[in-house]
Amino acid sequence: MKETGSTHIDPRAVVHEDARIGRGVVIGPFCVVGAQAEIGDRCRLIANVVLDGKTTLGDDNVVGPMVSLGAPPQDLKYRGEDTGLAIGHRNRIREFVTMNRGTAAGGGWTRIGDDGFFMACSHVAHDCTVGSRVIFANGATLAGHVEVGDDATIGAFSGIHQFARVARHAFIGGYSVVTQDALPWVVTVGNRATSHGVNLVGLKRRGCSPATIAAIKKCYRTLFRSKLALEVALGRVEAELGAVDEVRYFLQFVRTSERGVCR
Repeated sequence: MKETGSTHIDPRAVVHEDARIGRGVVIGPFCVVGAQAEIGDRCRLIANVVLDGKTTLGDDNVVGPMVSLGAPPQDLKYRGEDTGLAIGHRNRIREFVTMNRGTAAGGGWTRIGDDGFFMACSHVAHDCTVGSRVIFANGATLAGHVEVGDDATIGAFSGIHQFARVARHAFIGGYSVVTQDALPWVVTVGNRATSHGVNLVGLKRRGCSPATIAAIKKCYRTLFRSKLALEVALGRVEAELGAVDEVRYFLQFVRTSERGVCR
């Protein structure tokens, strides 16, 4: 290992002299770190990791073998614009994960939050915005311009359509194809995906109170299991349960959906 202060770079790695490397970083064998890369403190690139383009890593990220971060977007409109990929802190990124940088038309950046767990072969495409504490199971895939909220889970080999949204605390079952917006606190499964009720197990694991769980259940039933027109149901829920933060977010998510929600 080559040691510079508290940073260790394997002699078989290729690290551009202009790359910015934090303290306590470990870069393993056969990694390639480009000139525009920035790596925060105490990150570990285990082996065969490629950091391309304007890619920034926060602190304490662990990146497994054969991972590609910041490669050009897989978009035919891309013409080499100076775009980037920004990854937060304490993420675990496992083998063969790919995350592409953004496009000029999409705002220029792909953004990842903190404390995420990205299992082997998952993919984040250009111009996506991914929140914190997410779980991407093996082979979970985002097309371009997708938004994923905090604490969401995307099951194995599921695909999210471009411009779709996955709400906070959403749960996408394995092998699903999600072409509309996936609701918060709801289990969404299938090809094409539909909602299958409130994720009671997930709510309890996150410590939600019985009153909050009851409010979310009533909100969901009123919106999608009653025979009321959606606008009428939205108004009724707001009048009855609008004081509950989780319900307000649920209503706001439905009202702002451009693709429609998975019902």
